[in-house]
Amino acid sequence: MSSQQKIHSARQAIIDARRVVVKVGSGILVDQDHRLDEERISALVEDLVALREGGVQVVLVSSGAVAAGAPLMGLEKQDKTIPQKQACAALGQTRLMALYERLFSRHGYHAAQILLTQDDVRNRERYLNAKNTFQTLLSAGIVPVVNENDSVVVEEIKFGDNDNLSAQVAALVQADLLLLLSSVGGFYEKKLAEVEENEKPVAVVEQITEDHFRHTQDQETGNRITTGGMKSKLLAIQKAAEYGLPSILANGLSPGIVPRILKGEGEGTLFLAQEEGLSARKHWIIHSLVPQGSLTVDAGALQAIVKQGKSLLPIGITAVSGDFRSGNAVQVLGPDGTEVARGISNYGSHEVQVIQGQRSGEIESLLGYSYYDEVVHRDDLVLLK
Repeated sequence: MSSQQKIHSARQAIIDARRVVVKVGSGILVDQDHRLDEERISALVEDLVALREGGVQVVLVSSGAVAAGAPLMGLEKQDKTIPQKQACAALGQTRLMALYERLFSRHGYHAAQILLTQDDVRNRERYLNAKNTFQTLLSAGIVPVVNENDSVVVEEIKFGDNDNLSAQVAALVQADLLLLLSSVGGFYEKKLAEVEENEKPVAVVEQITEDHFRHTQDQETGNRITTGGMKSKLLAIQKAAEYGLPSILANGLSPGIVPRILKGEGEGTLFLAQEEGLSARKHWIIHSLVPQGSLTVDAGALQAIVKQGKSLLPIGITAVSGDFRSGNAVQVLGPDGTEVARGISNYGSHEVQVIQGQRSGEIESLLGYSYYDEVVHRDDLVLLK
């Protein structure tokens, strides 16, 4: 198959997308005076309305709250402390959502605000509640507008940036496409300063490699309004690809670009999905949960997990590290200490220390009870590449 045929085939799948997550950064929403650019935001809304009119459900992941609130506090042109950023976000989020609602309502649609922290997706019950909320809103024809809950978030529960947030939201809502709108036209295999005016970015990336990340240092926007650079976008796209989700990075400053992309036109850079994507649950385990400890396994258990797709049984565990409970995420380490998998433990660390190296049939006699034969079931175990 030729390169042109491959690109055309991949773009054809985009045409068939019925649910799209669109992420737009502050660099698109805010003008050079550090104020919301209503004309540009209005054009974005018109693009998203065009998708809705075409039967495509849309989730918008929108930055801009801090930038929207900063001018009202006289902080738009200076570095801000964390409390100042949080205050700006609290003030600006209301202005941002009021603007989105006004613009969408002109076309007969409504916008719903959803503010998330990493805690909301780490906790399985809250994760499922959020998923149900998204589904209900989309079924009712509402456009969910998502942002990180910047007014209360702290480092331990931050997504880090809205690129990462958008990838996790795309997995949560089971989208067909992640569309990242940036101030650059896509991914270039050279320094941005060397890109000629009419030069096109790389058309399609089959799989992100270390070579792509080597270019990222030269592709940061350098814009004080924005928080994420090319590296954060590539990391987000990797996460989406692992879920089986294609992504497109394109220039959000180009009028009408969103409908053109959904028509299959060759805008921006298309990043293909992995052919064997993770299930929604395994994507949640690997990208939303923070490991609370580790389990070291012997060579036999390593072979069973990696080559045969088996569960982790207590007999294959040689060491336990950390203080974790049943239901917490843990790292699975090979005999040499290399992390080979990540999963959810059915037992707490103190329980595993008692049953490690023993057969599953002996769990009840050792603990006085037996929840499961497996310490980590294969359905809750994700191999790392």
